[in-house]
Amino acid sequence: MRKISLLFILLISAACLVAQEVRPVKNVIVMIPDGTSVGVYSAARWYKFYNKMGDRLFIDPYFTGTVTTHSSNAPIGDSAPTSSTYATGILQKTGNVAIHPEADPGNDIYPVDASRTYQPAATVLEAAKMLKNKAVGLVFTCEFPHATPADFSAHHYNRGAYKFLAPQMAYQNMDVVFGGGNSILTDDIINHFKENGTRLIQNDRKALLDYDGEGKVWALFGDKALPYSMDRNPDQVPSIAEMTAKALELLSRKEEGFFLMVEGSQVDWAAHANDAVAMITEYLAFDEAVGEVMKFAEKDGNTAVVIMSDHGNSGLTIGSRSCPGYDKLSIEQLFGTVSNYKLSANGLEAILVNCKPDQIKAEFKKYTGIDITDEELQTLLSSKNYKESDYTKVGTSNNMAHNIVNIMNSRTCFGFTTGGHTGEETLLASYHPQGDILRGNVRNVEVNAYLQKLLGLDRPLQQLSDEIFARHTDVFTGEKIKVTVDKKDPDFPVLTVKKGKNRLEVKAFSSVAKLNGKPFDMGSVAVYIDKNDTFYLPKALAGKL
Repeated sequence: MRKISLLFILLISAACLVAQEVRPVKNVIVMIPDGTSVGVYSAARWYKFYNKMGDRLFIDPYFTGTVTTHSSNAPIGDSAPTSSTYATGILQKTGNVAIHPEADPGNDIYPVDASRTYQPAATVLEAAKMLKNKAVGLVFTCEFPHATPADFSAHHYNRGAYKFLAPQMAYQNMDVVFGGGNSILTDDIINHFKENGTRLIQNDRKALLDYDGEGKVWALFGDKALPYSMDRNPDQVPSIAEMTAKALELLSRKEEGFFLMVEGSQVDWAAHANDAVAMITEYLAFDEAVGEVMKFAEKDGNTAVVIMSDHGNSGLTIGSRSCPGYDKLSIEQLFGTVSNYKLSANGLEAILVNCKPDQIKAEFKKYTGIDITDEELQTLLSSKNYKESDYTKVGTSNNMAHNIVNIMNSRTCFGFTTGGHTGEETLLASYHPQGDILRGNVRNVEVNAYLQKLLGLDRPLQQLSDEIFARHTDVFTGEKIKVTVDKKDPDFPVLTVKKGKNRLEVKAFSSVAKLNGKPFDMGSVAVYIDKNDTFYLPKALAGKL
């Protein structure tokens, strides 16, 4: 009964939001500083002030409220379901990427429609492209199939299934994709780019910034994620602000407008590691991108912008138990030491693991200003495996980066409550040329409802989901139709449908099908879910036979 009442309140709240006038705009930009808690904004602002970089953030004039963000069955959200909710309006479980979740009756915060479990949920990016003929793009600093970029452009129940997410993103035929992940490209993806005229730029900052073509373009840097901003070689790797500015330049050529999602991916990663200086500088790099976006939006006059994190992370505070006299601490005491750090813990680790033991003290001081003790040196030398490959565990395992962070933090007054996500509201900023902005505290599903209004969608996303992600068993029916699923390649099965002399073949996670051997674009990606042995694909395919 309680959950039904909560659902009623949520529906009424969403209805009130939708009832408010929200005039559609030509261009919609969503910006997500992943894992950015309130404390990060405060620390970044003071860091700027102390270092004479100004006393305001670019985002500051646009704060309008807060977002309550969570998963379908847990108040503290994972990145995949929380950003997926912004993209789709559907609450989802940990690991889910733009897909209807399994019901968890004992824990679901709001009732989950179990009849839709595993159905892909259409995203605002897909709607912008399919229903409004807008150009679409993604900018991020992680590898391209990572949670948030995938949330807007792919579908699966497992965020870690890059082999299924990556091809979907490629076959979405997006106009602009800038970020990391060269090692994840496959021959199939590269061949598809050649077939549809997508320019692929790899590890070439100048080529990206000089690009002036009319076609679709992907620019990827590094094998997986880009380096942290403070570790980046600016001559080789573009900043997120540079990638965002280039994306705006290219997307704005589209007469019907565009949809762009920009993610500051690694504020979250630095927060998992409890690396305060990396958190601050990653956010400031993202804030520079906010500056580029707002400069464009205010000049353009037909662009709306929504900025919010997907969840908090680490519980960062300015002040800790190790620094008594909190109200007597000067700005020098709070931000002097951290401002001397020239590299993140990861960046310093990359240097120290290649040093001889008698070189480590000097190198540590060179990049941090810290004279480490003999005991701290022994801790560094005893670091297990020297490097933790899972970024979510850097803050909790005995790797060298973790031990570096502990030494760096011991000289500052920053506090942390966890190496994981946190459940507080996130800050919301919004801009609309006519002032139709989001205000107050809103839920994550309401953010999606607002984005649908900005796009001027004439039908809800769920209707689009039912049109482009119908079960193959519902699309192809009748005695004269024969349906088989070829699983010679179990990861990428092929659905074959025969009717009379016609033969339709649909490969999993592709938008290109074959009719009687001739390829054609289906208009959206076919998603295969192994758990129910089902292809989800466009209803319109039935008319091909």
